[in-house]
Amino acid sequence: MHLIRENIASLYEQIASLLREEIQQGRFEPTGKLPSEAALCLRFGVSRVTVRLALARLEQEGTVARKQGKGTYAAGKQLRHGLDQLRSFHESLLQQGLQAGMRLLSREIVDAPGGALSVMGDEDGRCLRLLRLHLLDGAPLAVGRSYLPLLMDAADRERMERTPSYAILQELTGQAVARADLAIKVGQADAELAPALEVVEGAPLLVMERSSYFADGACCDRSQFYIRPERYEFVIKTSFAQAGG
Repeated sequence: MHLIRENIASLYEQIASLLREEIQQGRFEPTGKLPSEAALCLRFGVSRVTVRLALARLEQEGTVARKQGKGTYAAGKQLRHGLDQLRSFHESLLQQGLQAGMRLLSREIVDAPGGALSVMGDEDGRCLRLLRLHLLDGAPLAVGRSYLPLLMDAADRERMERTPSYAILQELTGQAVARADLAIKVGQADAELAPALEVVEGAPLLVMERSSYFADGACCDRSQFYIRPERYEFVIKTSFAQAGG
């Protein structure tokens, strides 16, 4: 599309119209994230003021939502975590075609919460506590606080930053995670979470609590995921059973 360069009002209206059309066509799927202001300036050959006017128009009409420090997104576009599928938090992001990453914040040996994990093999009831930051397009999305069998300490830092816990557990034990119990609630960012998530202490968070088990019933993972709620939602598919005649 060639812009008609009559005046600044004409330019930003044309850019807004084109971006609106591209959003409706699904061009920015799967995340709904639009290019950065700098990229749009380069694409259209206009100033940042003009681009900001175009985005402000789209935001005013409800076509986009602008998140400070995260970018501009097609309105209503949410990251989704299906509760009806057994999948790790990291895998749920990758399955949506997203640029997801993990960063290890801390690892330490601690007392297992609520008693020893069934497969950790430590007589003193200890386990490995991991704190990992989940990133989306390089920006913080969630912190995972996981209590895992002590044998997980054999995995090096690089592996813990690129591989979900479920995959490491299967590699080390030869067993796949068979089921998980999940609970969703609302929480707040504490002094440990707030800096990692780049929010103020006390900011509201979504919290997913997960206990995972092998086929023999042994508990192999207890985790809490503290999630920035702006664009994240949990979904589950259900259907009505057909009544018998």
